[in-house]
Amino acid sequence: MTANYDMLARTIAALTEGETDQISLMATVACEVHHFDNRFHWTGFYRVTEPGLLKIGPYQGGHGCLVIPFERGVCGAAARTGEVQLVSDVNVFPGHIACASSTQSELVLPVRNAANEIIAVFDIDSDQPNAFNTVDAENLGSILSRVFSQS
Repeated sequence: MTANYDMLARTIAALTEGETDQISLMATVACEVHHFDNRFHWTGFYRVTEPGLLKIGPYQGGHGCLVIPFERGVCGAAARTGEVQLVSDVNVFPGHIACASSTQSELVLPVRNAANEIIAVFDIDSDQPNAFNTVDAENLGSILSRVFSQS
């Protein structure tokens, strides 16, 4: 099955139109993306709450880590560098934080507001190895940019 990102983008745009509250936006995006594809077993946001620190935000799936410093893990790397992290095998990622032992691969995208500041990272975990590709990263990045550029 090929992911229909056009449909996902339209759905999220319709649900978030006019909304500027970041938590509401995050909750809606996490829910829609989580149920969009069976590769996604944990989908959520880690919010920048102070310099160098991420805290759990809205998510779907099992429990997540509550706090992640920018220096640790895949989420920290995305927040620290401002670059998408596409990890086909989390077991070989230096400093990976195992919030769930079932996670095999991960895609983490930085989330920027209208001022181009990183306000969060969007983390998608899969229990399948090599579950994500650049098509996923580009499409989800585009959706995030459209949603959060208004906040």
